Order: sequence, then C-alpha cells, then structure tokens
Amino acid sequence: MLPSALADLIEFHAPLSVVQREQGGAVTLLTPGVNVLALNATFLPGAVGGVNLRDVQDWHEGQGLPPLVAWAGPDAPAGLAVQEVARVRVGDWAGQPEPPDASVVVEQVGRLHLSAWAGALCAAHGTPGWGAGLARQLAGPLEAAAGAFALLMAYRNGQAAGSLLWQARGAGGAAHLWGAADAGVGAALLNAAAGLGEDLTVTLPPAGEWDWPFLHAVTDVRYGLLVPVLGAPTQRR
Repeated sequence: MLPSALADLIEFHAPLSVVQREQGGAVTLLTPGVNVLALNATFLPGAVGGVNLRDVQDWHEGQGLPPLVAWAGPDAPAGLAVQEVARVRVGDWAGQPEPPDASVVVEQVGRLHLSAWAGALCAAHGTPGWGAGLARQLAGPLEAAAGAFALLMAYRNGQAAGSLLWQARGAGGAAHLWGAADAGVGAALLNAAAGLGEDLTVTLPPAGEWDWPFLHAVTDVRYGLLVPVLGAPTQRR
C-alpha cells in the first residue's frame, strides 16, 4: 500500500497525466513533454519487494524518459538503489491570518489564461522554456475536469510572480502544482488556495523558510533515479 502522502500526490496528478500504470503496488504516471516530477514518476510503496524494479526502469526508458521513482520518508525503502534528485514536503496548510506581503495580489483566472499561467509557473522554477509544453498538456485535462480545478495567479506591481493549480476535494482542496518568485508570493498563493475550501493539502520546498506554525502533518517525499546493477536485475530481495 502506498503511503498517504504519495496517494495524495497521485490523486492530484493522475487526472493531468497521459499514462497511468500499476504494478506490484507501485503506481506510474508518465507525461512526456513536461518537466513536472510528479507527472513522470513511479510512486513506490514502503516495501518494494513486490515491485519489479527492472521492469519499472525498462518501462520508463521505453517511453523515452528516465527511470524516476518517488518514495515517502527520509530513507529509501530497503533494497532500493537510487540517486536522489529532489525532495519536497507534503502537508496541511492552515493559512495565515494576515498576508505576508501586501504588495502581492492573487486572482483566479480562466483557462483562456492558461499559457500565461503556465509561463509564470515555469519561470518561477527557473525553466521558462517548458511553459508552452505544460500549457498544451494541461489544456485537455483541465477542460475535461471542468470545475475540479482552479487556476490562481499572483502579481506583484502588475507583473506575474507565480501561479498555482488548486484541486477541489469535497469541502477542501489540494495544491501540489505551483511556483512562486519568492516565499512571500508563495505564501500569498497558498493562502488564496486555502480560502477556496476548508482544508488544503500542499507540496512545499524543503527549505527552512517554510517551517511555519500553520503547516501540519508533514511528510518528506523524495525523488530519485533508479541505479541499475550491471548483470543483475534491478530488483533486490
């Protein structure tokens, strides 16, 4: 069984992905043409003995993508040989009573603004060249899931400074796909998303500047590339 933090990420990203696959308790999402980690990873259970990791590696590479896997917790599951490439934290955001930066304005935009929204998101992550591809990929899924997602954009002094994708979940929601020019913009985006429902589950960077008292139930999530063992199957028992 997948840890709850990984199940939460899958619930958010699966409607946005091109390919979904299950194998031995692991779940794979693949979306060629975008650089969002969670849209191109195999999410692993806490015990990987039932997962054929060589098959996972071969399948990723067969799609022309690196064998990226994700796991929950500070340490990789026993028997998993990986090279860590990124880490995030998944938790519950309670919001702030006062805006951290009064110069930031957040507004909800429609799908006609998807290109600008994707451009702001990718620019915030230092990868502006991926904006057009992300917009093209998300256009269809967001139209098919009309009402299930909302696009938020942040502006400072009239200039786009970040964006966030909010997913409705009952009385609450989730925001696992977002980017901001700085922590002040990020907090403004998350606060705006928290205002759309009773609860908000979020993905946050690992930096200490996000260690705020209104963040609760935090789980570390790490991404890594499978490291094959020459002459032997990737899976270990």
